[in-house]
Amino acid sequence: MPDQTPTPDSLQTFHSLAELHERLSALGAGPAHERRVYRAWMGKIKWEEAAESRRLRLPKAVAEALPGIRGALRNVAAIRSRHPGADPESERLLLTLADGQTIESVLLPRQGVCVSTQMGCAVGCVFCMTGRCGLIRQLSDIEIVAEAAIARELRPETKKVVFMGMGEPSHNLKNVMRAVEFLAQMGDFGQKNLVISSVGDERLFDALFASPVRPALAVSLHTTDDEKRRELLPRGARMAVPRIIERAESWARTTGYPVQYEWTLMHGVNDSFEEIDRLADLLQGKYAMVNFIPVNAVEDSPWVRPDRAQAVELVRRLRGRGVIATLRDSAAQDVDGGCGQLRARVLKSERGESK
Repeated sequence: MPDQTPTPDSLQTFHSLAELHERLSALGAGPAHERRVYRAWMGKIKWEEAAESRRLRLPKAVAEALPGIRGALRNVAAIRSRHPGADPESERLLLTLADGQTIESVLLPRQGVCVSTQMGCAVGCVFCMTGRCGLIRQLSDIEIVAEAAIARELRPETKKVVFMGMGEPSHNLKNVMRAVEFLAQMGDFGQKNLVISSVGDERLFDALFASPVRPALAVSLHTTDDEKRRELLPRGARMAVPRIIERAESWARTTGYPVQYEWTLMHGVNDSFEEIDRLADLLQGKYAMVNFIPVNAVEDSPWVRPDRAQAVELVRRLRGRGVIATLRDSAAQDVDGGCGQLRARVLKSERGESK
């Protein structure tokens, strides 16, 4: 396992991608030199290669500062604990940030990583542990990128980043879009392999169309009923469902990537045939797919999963209407891996509370 221990000097860190750029520029790095450093950070070349390449020599000041820059980048986010799932390709990571706070990332099957964009979340989804803790603070652009860098260090083959961890990306829009642009342009991630998940926000759609990068889009929908959606997502369901689908469809046609509609299945809430038929009506002919995800078991929560036979039938019903649909589980379910659950469990243990 790579050494992720922060250096003793807690001030030896970077607080933004702009600060990292300014540091390198002050040392005399040009664009090509900067890219060399970024590629080393993102695991595309070895740090030794960045310093010693004959094809492109770094300015002396940059080369001499490289160990310190590497250490400062390690201090942005470091692995606190690792929690492998039953699936050998899934592993949840608890990360410590420079200020001592913690966030979660998940290594996913098929060479992916799920990253957090906020510490906590203000949307308050009633079925989500992250929503219970509220918003603690925004993650900086460099903290978001550091999650992908750690994934690359652990698994060099990582090629996909999904922004589906703790937080609502549209509520931290500038930092998320800067991170997406950096990962596409400096991290060698294909644009369609950068997937932003959102409850739906006009500002996010505006930012997507204004961006030089074309990431894929996932929408946390969960129901077709606007009133029910406001109950499930108390502070995140301002757009009406038809409007969300209209704007998402426009983005899908612009990028050529289908929209992924996320639907957390809850027994007696959104697993009826009537609801799924309404969803089919909205999505027929659209460039879209639906991912059904049985709800995570959260302590003291009234929300439970439908039985698997019912979930399978919902998939079959949508497919019968010509809408692509899948049934999947959240990664690392067997280690309390739902969003925010690992962080909550560790904090509870540290306070000496019983499970």
